[in-house]
Amino acid sequence: MGQAVASVVKADPSLVVAARFDRPGLEGEGLVSVEAALAAADVVIDFTTPEASVDLAARAAAAGVALIVGTTGLSGEHAARIDGAAAQVPVVRTGNFSLGVNMLMGLVAQAARALPAEAYDIEVFEAHHRRKVDAPSGTALMLGRAAAEGRGADFDSVARRARDGITGPRVAGEIGFSVLRGGDIIGEHSVTFAADEEILTLSHSARDRGLFARGAVAAATWAAGQPPGAYDMQDVLGFRSR
Repeated sequence: MGQAVASVVKADPSLVVAARFDRPGLEGEGLVSVEAALAAADVVIDFTTPEASVDLAARAAAAGVALIVGTTGLSGEHAARIDGAAAQVPVVRTGNFSLGVNMLMGLVAQAARALPAEAYDIEVFEAHHRRKVDAPSGTALMLGRAAAEGRGADFDSVARRARDGITGPRVAGEIGFSVLRGGDIIGEHSVTFAADEEILTLSHSARDRGLFARGAVAAATWAAGQPPGAYDMQDVLGFRSR
């Protein structure tokens, strides 16, 4: 993702890659320290690990640098600590920078609002490459939350992230998750509404990692002109008015 983001930035004459950095102590081949990178940048784009993102958020806030976070696998505590930096700088945090996925979220919420929970079971399916370390994906969880929001339900109360053994009949209103890991799958997501008489499936297929990089760069360009605050792609794309 770092290479993809750098390629998108280099293709835009109005932007410049001010610096590139990796984990602490890893320098060379054009990499610099985190401190040097923050001193040179207006916005930093981060696709790393939850712990690294939390640390970077604190550093970016102290340096007055806007932050774009695409890291997934965040716990509630991780997310809260990253969003804490939003008191000092703009922070755009999302599990997916794709325009299509963000449109899908809106459609899922609308469908969940319109289709009664007692008649339509919701299942979120996602597939990614074998190297992905978290499951379900951040995008799958976003879609599940959109469905729960559409139904006016508490997500954590209705989410069923795994099934194994004798699970008994499906509980009405639960939102299930199914996961595939294999090969070099970039990202497949679908949300199925299954009733006795019909099945509705809304889906998104990522064909090139560049789409996430383009979204992250768009978020960075947008965030550079914003006041401190916690934002997501719904804000960047103008889907939400504040």
